[in-house]
Amino acid sequence: MRLVSLAPSATATLAAMGGADELVGVTVHCDPGSGTDPERVGGWLNTDYDAVDALSPDLVLTSDPLQRDTRDELRERGLAVHHSEPETLDDAVDGFADLGRAVGYADAGAELAASARERLGAVRAAVADEPRPTVYCEEWADPPMAAGNWVPEAVDAAGGDYPFADPGERSGEVTREEVAAAEPDFVILHPCGKGDRADPEEFRERGWAPDAEVHVVDDSLLNQPSPTLLDGVERLAAVLHGVGVE
Repeated sequence: MRLVSLAPSATATLAAMGGADELVGVTVHCDPGSGTDPERVGGWLNTDYDAVDALSPDLVLTSDPLQRDTRDELRERGLAVHHSEPETLDDAVDGFADLGRAVGYADAGAELAASARERLGAVRAAVADEPRPTVYCEEWADPPMAAGNWVPEAVDAAGGDYPFADPGERSGEVTREEVAAAEPDFVILHPCGKGDRADPEEFRERGWAPDAEVHVVDDSLLNQPSPTLLDGVERLAAVLHGVGVE
């Protein structure tokens, strides 16, 4: 198939299935892995539709409610689109198999989902007897936003308590008073699009959680509903409990 991925999560998932060679186009934010060189067709929210059209894709991959307009525009142009909107950790994992079926990699997608569930089970088992510290995960700094969607479940799986959002709830603004009242033991900074370049000192200077340990986690490990999310859960378990999972 000739595939165009406009979602970094779809690109990462396809690459994990061994299907990156099918990609003829990706966004500037995507990492299809070494050995592939698909055309760049704009950004996540500013797609070059004419460039996508010119690639004559069999299927275009989009994700998240923020890409609904992109999905609709592409369909109006007569292009086939596989669109996903995972909200929870289960949604994200189920999405691996869904994507595999959509692109002709059904077995690889199912195996990827099964492997993800095994890894989650291993993390939960490793932290089952540990105390559960309170964790604040910040997805954006201006304004400060507490991470939602699958992050509450990722923290839970890693052995933490997350009082800032329910599973599946969208990320939302949070106040100093809300964070201070929760008295987090750990602060995890993973601002969208910044990789691991957040500055812990900028957070500490706010004085929101003076007694908390502040850690930076690459945003792709927590913000992306792809197999890197499993790396993120394992990273959280290591931060919260010093647990390494084989």
